[in-house]
Amino acid sequence: MKIRHLAHTEIHFEHWDRCIQNAANSLVYAESWFLNLVSPQWEALVSENYEYVMPLPVKRKCGIPFLVQPPLTQQLGVFSSHKIEEDIVAQFIQNIPYRSYHLNFNEQNPCIKGVQHPNFVLNLNRDYDTIAATFSTNTKRNIKKAQQYHIEIKTDITATDFLEFYHAVEKNYKELPQTKLDALVQESVIRGKATIYGAYNEDSKLISTLFLLHSHQRLIYLLPVSNLEGKEVLAMFKIVDEIIQNHSNSKYLLDFSGSNVRNIARFYDGFGTSLNYYGEIKHWSINDFIKHFCFWK
Repeated sequence: MKIRHLAHTEIHFEHWDRCIQNAANSLVYAESWFLNLVSPQWEALVSENYEYVMPLPVKRKCGIPFLVQPPLTQQLGVFSSHKIEEDIVAQFIQNIPYRSYHLNFNEQNPCIKGVQHPNFVLNLNRDYDTIAATFSTNTKRNIKKAQQYHIEIKTDITATDFLEFYHAVEKNYKELPQTKLDALVQESVIRGKATIYGAYNEDSKLISTLFLLHSHQRLIYLLPVSNLEGKEVLAMFKIVDEIIQNHSNSKYLLDFSGSNVRNIARFYDGFGTSLNYYGEIKHWSINDFIKHFCFWK
């Protein structure tokens, strides 16, 4: 297979997005508009006629290019409407044009040599009662507690209101500069790629909210935030329960994203999720490492 390396300006975005849209493993993370926001100068590896594609999220420090997984972008890797065999993934890795990289592939890319990370997903193709029966005892108890506080869940929150609340609570957020985070949220809403859930107390004050990103047949749990009251009344349990009720008996997967933090993983697992795995590859050139810290002259 012939694989070409394309600079950002050489990418045919219409062909790219058609490939991602039709891919069996399609993810919103790989759509051009999303990449443009989280990795503005991303490059690409593409096969003939864009049958197989792989984004290259490029960054530079001290003039040295390297690849690193963009923030809020759990999985990338190789995408195609065709079956992606292990040897195809290997070919794309061999064609990475930079010596230093740290990348996550996606769940549908065959196992590659590297760390495997867990991803918590819940299939919503059953009725709500059947799904709820798989919740852990602790999760059932916390949902019941949250219901006692008469929390109201709404989905008519604007991007502006969400961002105002988010920045007021998460004052130390550093994954993305505020302007880029704001642009990502606003653009997602404009494109119909997100739903914002909010939990309100009895005084109609927002106490917890969740930015739910739409990714084809996935609903991605992204940017949850609760103020002190929201945490005390377990509002996020109520929000997730509402999402499950709203989308039960559908073709969607509720994708909680992975976490190696025990308490967060326990929260996800409590909703009866299954584990999928995605691979990570990492290679740092010692010469690039030295240049990165500007020890050379």
